[in-house]
Amino acid sequence: MPLPRLGTRAARPRTAPAVFVALAAALAVAATAFSPGTSHHGRAGGPPRRVVVEVAPSRCGHGWNRPEPGVQTFDLHNSSDTATEVYLEDPGDRTVYGEVEGVGPGATRQLTVRLGKGTYAFTCVPDDADAVTGPRVRITSGRPGPGAAPVDQHDLIPPAIAYQKWVGGGLDETVRLTTGMRRAIDRGDLAAARSAWLPAHLEYERLGAAYDAFGDADARIDGTDAGLPGGVHDKDFAGFHRVEYGLWHGEPAAGLRAPAAALVKAVTGLRDSWSQARMDPAQLGLRAHEILEDTVQFELTGRTDYGSGSNLATARANLDGTREVLSRLRPLLTTRYADLPGLDQDMEHAGHALDGFRHDGRWTPLDRLSRAQREQTDAVLGELVERLASVATLCDPRRTV
Repeated sequence: MPLPRLGTRAARPRTAPAVFVALAAALAVAATAFSPGTSHHGRAGGPPRRVVVEVAPSRCGHGWNRPEPGVQTFDLHNSSDTATEVYLEDPGDRTVYGEVEGVGPGATRQLTVRLGKGTYAFTCVPDDADAVTGPRVRITSGRPGPGAAPVDQHDLIPPAIAYQKWVGGGLDETVRLTTGMRRAIDRGDLAAARSAWLPAHLEYERLGAAYDAFGDADARIDGTDAGLPGGVHDKDFAGFHRVEYGLWHGEPAAGLRAPAAALVKAVTGLRDSWSQARMDPAQLGLRAHEILEDTVQFELTGRTDYGSGSNLATARANLDGTREVLSRLRPLLTTRYADLPGLDQDMEHAGHALDGFRHDGRWTPLDRLSRAQREQTDAVLGELVERLASVATLCDPRRTV
């Protein structure tokens, strides 16, 4: 993952999810949930079944001549001179049972799925060329593994529009709360400013799936001192964390008035221009995964604590933000993600775990957690991040032409 640029939140790692070796693997059941009476190799008492399948556009799907039910490992070999994506599909309704991205020229990659009664075909989607569907293969018995109808860009436009409208309301509230904090600083009431800082910051943190659309404004609003020559004293250190550092390190109100005013100006400008912004619908599922991925990397390590000790509160706000994204994607996930109830349970579990660190309106700082508490929190959020990778996979638009 690239290092953050100038310590900005917008430049935190925003990579595509780890290469999706198989859609079924992302659903976390393909390689382990086998048909009754089938060994862990996929055939009763037999060795693992492996087949070399060509995925070059001119020979897409060639080599699969003896289809059998059960767990199957395909060695996908690309003999062409261009990289290709590969899907194992039902050629009738386009249900996807497995996928591999970026099979490079001359490379061989593995795909493991469970096959049952149905019709299958490999589709190869080379870079800068039309998709090619290989020969159809029929299996007459057995229970197939999980599959999912592919998502295209048009499916994601309505949830993206709904989410963007919700972000607009969140920016209104961020402006209101940040303005209240600035007024407390202007009148020299730093105790009130410290009380106002956290609600304002958490309101902004809940908008995590929109950070890329915020562009350079995010650096002025939620940037850190990472990469700045002068660290926390650098002239370019700005936004919530700049104000946080001053409020919790004894800086007088006079020194905080300019940073607070700049913060209000930045969030107001973002709010006023938001109606003209355009979120990429194709990125919405990926952002659902990345919000909490960033939480584990930055909040649970304390890398973004500048004195307030509010990392766990921020983690809870990030969890709320993830929930908002999922609520917009739910109509797509309901028919595609068999373990959606399990994801809901994990979201609730994570919320309860984080809420346990809030007492009488105050959040426990990370450095006051016991080792066992830190490990448990890391495990709960880490497992949730892994599960959300399935959402990113299922909502990744697939090119079929």
